[in-house]
Amino acid sequence: MTKNTQGGGTSLAETADDALDVFKALSNPVRLQILQWLREPRKNFPVERGIADPDEVGVCVSHITEKTELAQSTVSSFMSVLERADLVIATRVGKWTHYRRNEERIRQLVDMLGRTL
Repeated sequence: MTKNTQGGGTSLAETADDALDVFKALSNPVRLQILQWLREPRKNFPVERGIADPDEVGVCVSHITEKTELAQSTVSSFMSVLERADLVIATRVGKWTHYRRNEERIRQLVDMLGRTL
């Protein structure tokens, strides 16, 4: 989540840059909703139709597209933003991409916010 400085610590500017990237990713209500849905994939997606374990591998982008009722290209773009912010982890299963939350990154973010705000 954060970059090391020469002293092994993290500067306030680097922490702020990390936080801004995440806040930008979460500034779109649909991206935020997707991240919330992924918190409980078995409750929010038709996992019985999936080809992979939603807890270990994630939810297929086609199921996310179906739930949002948006175009696949829009959902793919949204997921790319979340992935660049390191909030989700993408895994390819055959020709399909599955996404799951990056819980470690989210915990680090919450911890950083608690320390800096």
